[in-house]
Amino acid sequence: MKLELAGTEAYLMVSESEHNADMYYATGFLAYDSFIYLNSGSDKILVSDMELGRAKKESKVHDVIPTSRYNIMDKIRKNKDADAAYCEMIIDFLNVEKIKRVSVPFNFPVQLADCLRKAGFGVTPVKSPFRDMREIKKENEIKAIETAQRAGEKALSEALGAIRNASIRNGVLWQDDAPLTTEIVRTIIERSLLSYGCEAPDIIIACGRGSSDPHWKGEGELLAGEPIVIDMVPRSKKERYYSDMTRTVTRGEPDDELKEMYSAVLDSQNAAIKKIKAGVTGSEIHGIVCDTLEERGYETARGKSGEFTEGFIHSTGHGVGLDIHEGPSLGENGKELKAGCVVTVEPGLYYRKTGGVRLEDVVVVTQKGCKNLTIFEKNLVL
Repeated sequence: MKLELAGTEAYLMVSESEHNADMYYATGFLAYDSFIYLNSGSDKILVSDMELGRAKKESKVHDVIPTSRYNIMDKIRKNKDADAAYCEMIIDFLNVEKIKRVSVPFNFPVQLADCLRKAGFGVTPVKSPFRDMREIKKENEIKAIETAQRAGEKALSEALGAIRNASIRNGVLWQDDAPLTTEIVRTIIERSLLSYGCEAPDIIIACGRGSSDPHWKGEGELLAGEPIVIDMVPRSKKERYYSDMTRTVTRGEPDDELKEMYSAVLDSQNAAIKKIKAGVTGSEIHGIVCDTLEERGYETARGKSGEFTEGFIHSTGHGVGLDIHEGPSLGENGKELKAGCVVTVEPGLYYRKTGGVRLEDVVVVTQKGCKNLTIFEKNLVL
């Protein structure tokens, strides 16, 4: 593993891996408590004795060292401060490894950096060397994303079934003897995902004019003839990879303005997907979406500065993997796409008087085009 060390001797991370995708990517070891990763040409991890057995079985790092080797409990007793003891242990670890200068990620704990510098070590924050590595997915990673996507599609199918089967009373959707709410539909999705070994930390079900806010989660009764934007990020609980998908639907007949918005968004998404391939930049793909929407008479944020709250107000897409949002970007500054990148394509239009429309698929970039991992239908009216 080649790492950019900025004139240092090793790359050091101290973190848990439940929320730190780089730590999980580097080690393959899922832990809720912090542990230590060091790469100086070969990689090592330093874990608590309680985690030693599991780390040896699960981590893809072969050199797994227990903290007892560096007398962590004696250090805690001596310092009467766990943080000071942990830093002293890292100092001993680096000294044994004959390392005096380390690169660390930008989010490295300040307290540890200060402690190491005070002890005479060089600590240089650098851009994560794993971020670029993570952009190019291996076959097993793509398969994990596709697994999450299929679970998301099954969950969405159940959710749309409830919306489709709802009755309409005074402009409100009803299920049995009560209004059908976003909370009920969100629960349907969550239960379905769990049944397929997945979860989603964020599920947007935004109905009506409130859907003009792209990240409003939604609440309350679902309304007939109004846009219902459903956006979810299903993740496989075992493999830890996310997918990302959005559909916009109505139950009941929408007005002509909403239909035109939907048509424009769908056309812009199709145009973008047709042009995605290795060698094309994310900015070019974003430009295609903006071109299509502007030709249809809609405003985009392209080239604008200051507040811009209506029209197409965000980028076209982003990478997805161990994080919901990772590189590469499909936006104004998007760089060249490479084969193996997995990106979302999610144009949208948002107007306060009408609501929002967004459609999102996940595609794998190939040399000659892209493979769409999303096979769920796109129909505005249920």
